[in-house]
Amino acid sequence: MQDITRVILSFIVSAAAVMLIAPFFIPMLRRLKYGQVEREEGPHAHSAKEGTPSMGGVMFIIGIILASLVFSKYSIALRYTVPSLIMMVGFGLIGFLDDFIKAKKKRNLGLRGYQKIIGQFLLSAAVAVFAYKYIGSEVWFAIGNFKVDLGWFYIPLVMFTVIAIVNSTNLTDGLDGLASGVTLIYSAAMGVIFLYLGRAFASGFANEPVFLAEADGMTDMAVFSFAVAGGCMGFLSKNSYPAKVFMGDTGSMALGGAMCAMVLYSRHLFLFLLMGCCIVASAVSDVLQVGSYKLRHGKRIFRMAPLHHHFELKGYPETKIVTGYMIVTAIACLIALMLFM
Repeated sequence: MQDITRVILSFIVSAAAVMLIAPFFIPMLRRLKYGQVEREEGPHAHSAKEGTPSMGGVMFIIGIILASLVFSKYSIALRYTVPSLIMMVGFGLIGFLDDFIKAKKKRNLGLRGYQKIIGQFLLSAAVAVFAYKYIGSEVWFAIGNFKVDLGWFYIPLVMFTVIAIVNSTNLTDGLDGLASGVTLIYSAAMGVIFLYLGRAFASGFANEPVFLAEADGMTDMAVFSFAVAGGCMGFLSKNSYPAKVFMGDTGSMALGGAMCAMVLYSRHLFLFLLMGCCIVASAVSDVLQVGSYKLRHGKRIFRMAPLHHHFELKGYPETKIVTGYMIVTAIACLIALMLFM
């Protein structure tokens, strides 16, 4: 099977799996009463979403796992596809525990903040050590086409990057279709980048078995990336406004973990600042809001953080905010793709 065929089929199968699971999974969530519990301090309009089935991220996790494993090359899956899936599922499990406690206790608070941080710290440390040993300590830069070997400093940088991406994605999941829409575009763009990197390895080092294996690995990462995009596409069929199901922390943290895998295997850690600019904006706006409130004696920069809630309170409809975020992400990803041309 040709590489591009595997990539396309991974997208289709992942999306189809989610859409096939949804008619059975969403009613099950309703029967179990695993509904959304809205924050009291959240936008008033969100009170109408109370009780909407949550933990729907399980659906696209299943679709992504299925498509990734079916269309990966089994000879190299243990080095590329399986670790990527473990990152996704690992952070998804932290989110699942958070969602499960919320659903059982019928409250907005699931895991305590320190419990989440401990789980994320331990998992990110394991990811960083794995990446250092099996991916390498080099960070590549598309602008200028150069690389820097960070040595042992690579480990704390990766830990910070992973925790930042996972929590930023979690913050972005605040409007119907927002996190899934942005992640769909980002993952598809990363899939194209992996295909490019795979071709570069194959053509530039045609007689080197090590680099040919790396080329196959990049293609498998393209399969994984498009499986994530397909899973988000399938989920959007039920998560776009008005959402019939929410992904919950299960889904948002799993997507964060999946994007971490893409970032690490591409070796372009800082490219996420461009391609994931809308996700970064969620985290930065939250940090600025908290900092302003504490340092300026209760004064706020935004009407509400993260940034998408600021736009919401200014009167913009959810659909326009989500569409705007997706457009900005698409433009940022196209700019990033131009850097590789």
